[in-house]
Amino acid sequence: MFKPFRTAAVLGAGVMGSQIAAYLASAGLTVHLLDLSAPGDNKNKIVETSFKKALKLNPPILFTDKTVRRIILGNFDQHFHRLAKVDWVIEAVVENLEIKQQLMERLQGVISNDAVISTNTSGLPINEIAKGRSTSFRSRFLGTHFFNPPRYLKLLEIIPTTDTHSQVIERLQWFGRLHLGKGVVVAKDTPNFIANRIGIYVTMLGIRAFTQQGYTIEEIDTLTGTIAGRPKSATFRTADLVGLDTLVYVADNLYPAIAHDESREVFRVPNLLRKLVNIGALGAKTGRGFYKKEEGQILSLNPETLTYEQALPLNLEDLSAIGRIEDLRERLRVLYHHQGRAGAFFRQSTLEMLGYSARRLPEIADTPVEIDRAMRWGFSWELGPFEIWDILGFESVLADMEAAGIQVPAWVEKMQHSGINRFYQKDAEIEKTEGVYLPNQGYIPVATPADEINLAAFKSDLKHTLWQNPEAALLDMGDGVLLYEFRSKANTLSMKVIEGLSEALDILEVKDFRGLVIGNDGQNFSAGANLGEMAMLAQTGRYEVIANLISKFQTLMQRIHYFQKPIVAAIGGRVLGGGCELVMACPQVVAAAESYLGLVELGAGLIPGGGGIMRMAALAAQRAATESPSQIQPFLTSAFETIAMAKVSKSASEAQEMGYLSPTAKIVINGERRLFVAKEEVISLERAGYLPPPERNSIMVLGHPARAVLEHAAYILLQGGFISEYDCYLANRLAYVITGGELSAPTLVDENYLLQLERETFLPLLGEKKTQERIAHLLKTKKPLRN
Repeated sequence: MFKPFRTAAVLGAGVMGSQIAAYLASAGLTVHLLDLSAPGDNKNKIVETSFKKALKLNPPILFTDKTVRRIILGNFDQHFHRLAKVDWVIEAVVENLEIKQQLMERLQGVISNDAVISTNTSGLPINEIAKGRSTSFRSRFLGTHFFNPPRYLKLLEIIPTTDTHSQVIERLQWFGRLHLGKGVVVAKDTPNFIANRIGIYVTMLGIRAFTQQGYTIEEIDTLTGTIAGRPKSATFRTADLVGLDTLVYVADNLYPAIAHDESREVFRVPNLLRKLVNIGALGAKTGRGFYKKEEGQILSLNPETLTYEQALPLNLEDLSAIGRIEDLRERLRVLYHHQGRAGAFFRQSTLEMLGYSARRLPEIADTPVEIDRAMRWGFSWELGPFEIWDILGFESVLADMEAAGIQVPAWVEKMQHSGINRFYQKDAEIEKTEGVYLPNQGYIPVATPADEINLAAFKSDLKHTLWQNPEAALLDMGDGVLLYEFRSKANTLSMKVIEGLSEALDILEVKDFRGLVIGNDGQNFSAGANLGEMAMLAQTGRYEVIANLISKFQTLMQRIHYFQKPIVAAIGGRVLGGGCELVMACPQVVAAAESYLGLVELGAGLIPGGGGIMRMAALAAQRAATESPSQIQPFLTSAFETIAMAKVSKSASEAQEMGYLSPTAKIVINGERRLFVAKEEVISLERAGYLPPPERNSIMVLGHPARAVLEHAAYILLQGGFISEYDCYLANRLAYVITGGELSAPTLVDENYLLQLERETFLPLLGEKKTQERIAHLLKTKKPLRN
């Protein structure tokens, strides 16, 4: 068992240094963020200015605003002595080898004998940075390359030197995965390591297709975006976000460092890219790069005039049929074999990317796994290069490479001659990865960590499935724990999902199981109610069906809350509307740190109708020191504003502050562990002799006086132009419910009283024209309408 880091120091408060410090603080560490001493009286001016700028970044770099209290600012002249007491020092100063070496020399005289030292350099040789330092220092020194932004990109490349002690490597792997939630890849000390070496190569291929092959910016971004299992930002939007100056800097440093690389010329900076940097068109940070937003329109670069124009129609044939293929593997196969400009581009760029990735083994990594993980975790690809190769067909890709004149490395040819036709060895029955091919070694095992549940492989073994319908399933997780998994589109709470959950509770009630986990392995736990179903029922006038559905949902939420066996929700990503109400009903929750919860129904022209208002009203009374209305009112106002403004938490920790998660919820920074931790929680609760929460039969609601206060708050927002008239109307309906309806004074009521108010208020809203417009717009654009 390794000792977790509790204190850290980050040297250099630039864009990366400040964000690394923020992420470590969000993970619970006390962090010293130091930079150069400023001239004048305020020696901390440089670090303060840099960190203040980082705090304005969007998306936010901290889990909650309070996290900033764990970050202690300082400067190298006055506060370097603090480093004597830290467990881990991360260097993130300017990319200058001499400056880094001088800093390491100074560090050696201050830090403790067991402190770990790492550099976040992305381009300099790791071994050279620690050159001349003591044997002890070098044994604790290595590279830790975080990806920008470190909170949101999963990859952490660890780059040991020949002197780094194996225990230091293993400790950082363990801490990075368990306590920082990172996907850790051990890379070799080669230029740009793994992800950036492959990623910059792919980016340069895209730019050359624009400058030399007649494809437009939009065509290339279409073919290198979501249709190919990559981020929506694709090639050129990603380049703009990274910064074209940064891209040029990296390529300029990489080109001379890889004289041995047979594809070195790909990294030579194109003239167009250099021109853009010279005129200050650096991407998003200057408002123009390959794209420019002007008067609400997205314009793209004309490479001849360097002006910005409206996009030309895509000349890619009709890709809509391919885009509708949900299975990425099948979509890639169809796109690869597409006959037309789209297929030609995708085929050529994919073959070149696969060939280059194969030729970099074993130079930059030992196995295909490291390259695949680095691209998935660092560039948010859904599949890595070798996974894609297996999907497209080993032999087919080799034949196409030969026809295209793309060099194939000897180790891949040896695979072919040995009769091996895939990089990953699979269990044929359940499609589970058993091993990966290594040059000169054959297949070696690929293990899933014991505290992560590979749900895809688990689900494919049908003996685990106890019950299922088209949109949900009940699975046996082993050890007496069941898992109820949503399988609906966007994991919405459709009628089939709700019916299935009721069925799952029936089974749990009569069978000999410890308890239930409600969760899935999707990017988002749940987008909430199925608005499409609800809109269709409303349009056909079937309001009695909707009323029955709401009543059933409320009853189900109450049944979950008071169930005699432990029920634990395992959540991550977006948890919205009815999904949030479901989580609020669960007595215990395991939440990925990156969980974004919100009662967002007002954005759809509705109010929460599944117990969310009741629970927020109860929480407001509970948080107050006494049941005095004056003490409850501030908490009630806060709850009202949270729901009325459809606020969504920026993290699980913030969801606790907002009242969506209880203080007892377990937050795991590595979201892939949430199902495992939830299962362990069920077992622990059952072994401790689980008792459901005591029934809550008295909630202090504040009646008409408090309602007037809330309605006035909504009126002020309306007068200030912050909300529309219909927003104000909805806010008033919310105020009516959360204060107890027609009650004239503070009164104790039970849960059913508030649930009935929710139902009675929710249903008429569905008949409102403006609500129907909001729902239709939301379904069509996935964006709220403020009518």
